[in-house]
Formats: sequence, C-alpha cells, structure tokens
Amino acid sequence: MSDRPDTAVNPSPPAPSKARRLLKRTLIYLVVIYLLWLAIAFAIQRSILFPSSLAGDVSAATAPDGVEVIRLEIEAGRVEAWYIPGEGVSAESTGPLVIFAHGNAELIDQWPNSLRGYTRLGISVLLPEFRSYGRSDGEPSQEALKQDYTRFYDLITARPEVDPARVILHGRSIGGAVIAQLATVRPSNCMVLQSSPASIRLMARRFLAPGALVRDPYDSVSVIQSYPSPVLVMHGTQDQTIPPSHANLLAEASTHPDTRLIFYEVDHNTLPPSGPYWADIEQFLKDAGVLE
Repeated sequence: MSDRPDTAVNPSPPAPSKARRLLKRTLIYLVVIYLLWLAIAFAIQRSILFPSSLAGDVSAATAPDGVEVIRLEIEAGRVEAWYIPGEGVSAESTGPLVIFAHGNAELIDQWPNSLRGYTRLGISVLLPEFRSYGRSDGEPSQEALKQDYTRFYDLITARPEVDPARVILHGRSIGGAVIAQLATVRPSNCMVLQSSPASIRLMARRFLAPGALVRDPYDSVSVIQSYPSPVLVMHGTQDQTIPPSHANLLAEASTHPDTRLIFYEVDHNTLPPSGPYWADIEQFLKDAGVLE
C-alpha cells in the first residue's frame, strides 16, 4: 500500500445551461439592435424634427392678396416670409407686431386666415418660413432658423408702421421652440407658446434616445427661466404628440407674475379650438401692455 494521502479530485465546473446561453445571446442581440437604433436616430433626427416633405409642395403657389412676400438671401438660395399688416396700421399710426412660427409639418401658406385674430386687433403678422419648406431653400437646424428669424426680425421691426417696443413672439408646436430661440437674441414684449415642447432632449427620451445625441436640443425651459417678459402657455389636455406635462414645465420655468397657463380640451392638431382662444390671447396682450 502507498503511504501517500489520497488526493481529492475537483469536479469540472458544470456547463452553462441552455437557458443561460439563450439569455446571454438575447442580451447581445438587444444591445446590438439598440446601438443600431441610436445610429439611425442620430443620422435621421433632423428629418424627424423637420419633415418638410410632409408639409406639401407649394413651390408654384403665390401669396394671397394683402400679403407681402419678403425674401432673405442665404448661402443655399433664399428663405421666404409673408408679412400681413394689421388693420388700421400705418407710418402715422404704428401698431404691434407678432412673429409666428408654425409646426413642423406645416407651411406659412396655411396660416394667414387662422391668424386674422391678430390683424383684426391692429397687430401686423410676420410668417417666416423654415428652410427647405415651401419655396425656401437650405436645410433647417436650430442655429440656421435662429439666424433667419433674427434677420427677419431686424428687417420687419425697422418698418415705419411697426412699433418695435410691442413685439409678440408666437410659436406652435416646434415653432414654439424656434421662437424661444429668437427671444434669446432679440427683445420682445411677451411670448405665446402653443402646444410646444419643453425641450427636444426631453422628447427624445420617449424614444429611448439619450439627450446627448440630440443635435438641436431646443431647451425652451432654460430660455423661459431667463426671459424677462410674460409668457402665455396654451396646450391641449388630450395632446399625445407633446404631452401636457411639457406645458407645465414651461409655465413653471417663468418668474414673471403675468405668465399664465391655459389648457383646452383638445388634442395637438385641434388647437386653436373654437371658443375662447382669441379672447384669451387678447386679454393676455392687454395685461402685457401690448394692446391699450
């Protein structure tokens, strides 16, 4: 017999179960799919934010009677805006001005009739178009639209019939974010944000995309926090495109005592509704000192 002690033999580790192998493979697939989604989302995000093809082709259309066409020269061609003078406004009797920015699947062509509530109050209306929309050239982005709107602002407020001390900024949907950017570089008497996002980075989270990948963040909450004038936030309680929580964030960001938040029982595309919409705007403008 041998005097050597018996040595214990360590058993081989058990092979991974089929379920564990399947789970690991599934997790790898999910990570790859998510990374592909992020790559695609980053590449096409401006097409999602500014889907000009959905707005329609009106390149051959002309402005209706009573509308003046104004054009800017840009590196890619031209950008168009429509100007509608307010009723009773002249060089001898100046009036306020509203600069209106529309939604991301709309055109300036769709808004002159809808904005008659302003012109009836003696408020002139400027409708700058987004780049690549309608008859305008170029590619839209946060910085490009900010530059265009600033140049249009300077052109229109220099007109003799416009009172530069009574400028209203009004934006609908993504237009609210666009108009808020204008407020960071030019003065205004008040701002109207209609069905507008608090920030695009916040919207991106709904699609599982990190905010760091957003090229045009449009952080309107930060703008409102430092905006010195009153803000009217209008939103639909049934809005599923931009949740009503964004309206709350925008209104809460303002420190001006005359800022107000109004909800209507409508969805994203039925605001403005019939009823008190224009009365609410008129009262806000009176309280803000735009209308006597």
